[in-house]
Amino acid sequence: MSGESRDIVKALESVLTRLSEHPYPHVPNPQGCEKRASVAAIIRVRPAYAPIPSSRDSLVAVSESATPPTTIHEFFSQDWVQQGDPELLFIKRAGRAGDRWSGHTALPGGKRDPEDADDLAAAVRETREEIGLDLETTQCLHAGNLPERLVTTSWGKDVLMVLCPYIFLLTGKTSPSIQPQPTEVASVHWVSLRALLSPSLRTREAVDISSRMAKHVGPLLHRLIRLSIGKMLFSAVRLVPTESIYASSIPGFIPTEGGDKLFTMSSWAQAPFGIPSSSQSLTHQQPILLWGLTLGVLADLLDQLPPFNAVALWEYPTFTVPDLRLIVYIMTCQFRKASAESLSSGSWPSQTAVDATTEATAVTTSEPAPTVSEAEPLKLTKQPSFEKHSVGIGGLGVGSDPQHAVGKLLHGYYDRLNVAIAVFLAYRTAILAGAAIWAFRLWKRRRGANI
Repeated sequence: MSGESRDIVKALESVLTRLSEHPYPHVPNPQGCEKRASVAAIIRVRPAYAPIPSSRDSLVAVSESATPPTTIHEFFSQDWVQQGDPELLFIKRAGRAGDRWSGHTALPGGKRDPEDADDLAAAVRETREEIGLDLETTQCLHAGNLPERLVTTSWGKDVLMVLCPYIFLLTGKTSPSIQPQPTEVASVHWVSLRALLSPSLRTREAVDISSRMAKHVGPLLHRLIRLSIGKMLFSAVRLVPTESIYASSIPGFIPTEGGDKLFTMSSWAQAPFGIPSSSQSLTHQQPILLWGLTLGVLADLLDQLPPFNAVALWEYPTFTVPDLRLIVYIMTCQFRKASAESLSSGSWPSQTAVDATTEATAVTTSEPAPTVSEAEPLKLTKQPSFEKHSVGIGGLGVGSDPQHAVGKLLHGYYDRLNVAIAVFLAYRTAILAGAAIWAFRLWKRRRGANI
């Protein structure tokens, strides 16, 4: 295996050991919010390639140890693990009408039920129900958790739920079989950590966010806004799976329509590229992009692995329209500089878990979650300087002092986006009005000259 994988394995052992020894504290629900959800970040190590000996060879087969590893250190001390390639499990959710996260790439998990003993039990149950993987066997170790986050609406501040991410480590050379639940999961994918950390696989996800404005304006103005602002761009990672399992029983898994569409009117723009548009393809056929909440939740973990740049590669949301993008850049410049300064000073975990509809704010203390209002926004308190890549109870990258409250809101960015959109629409309206007045005066002069 490559030296890159060996470096990741070595760093991963250190990170998981510290997370398991110093778990993040429980965050209670804020007032007015009762929902909690848990997700499972499941890690395995794929053994390096080794030829399978012929059954005719006079070799004594050596089986795996009869006693599975009981500690993280014991697991990583094995030769095959040190030479292996760490991977993380993702699911692609099934397409469901009205589901906020329909078709998204995510970690297995879901809402906590009343019968669940705690948030960890919810993660175990949801994983078993969604992909048929039992996390309570002797070949699976619980390796701590990541900061619990308050999931709020991106453009408002209504708290939707508390999100609790847990880490699990599969210790066997061969992974248990996986069975996606077809009504909830379209496919399951194992992705190398090397791919998640690769700058070459960083991309953007374009999302139409004009629909959120339909409730506030009429349909005509809604269409004009959609044409004007284009789509919103979110930081993403293009996933390259090493292994994929599909729920083949889902309706339409085998397309009923197809063939040569070269001569159909609707396919003229697509035929030269040979790829159907995302709106026409089925959920399991669409590109696998990791973005939004899941990417933000994992960013703090990935940034502790070589080359330590996962958060630095993350980019703030912007728009596809060039002049609107320029306005957003100008109006958020100081905000981004302040955030970069906070990041470099050791203010962790990162607040990068945002998508088109929600924002997940990390909370790393057991104190009540801070409240935010337009009249009194939460102030970002700069933390003392720490060694950037140290891991402690206070949070990834802030040293070992447990007294540092490092969970801060990414408060203000979407407010600035709203102002930027308003400025953009006013500027576009002024240009159109000016052009209309100029055209009318030109027409009037020419008409007067012809009389």
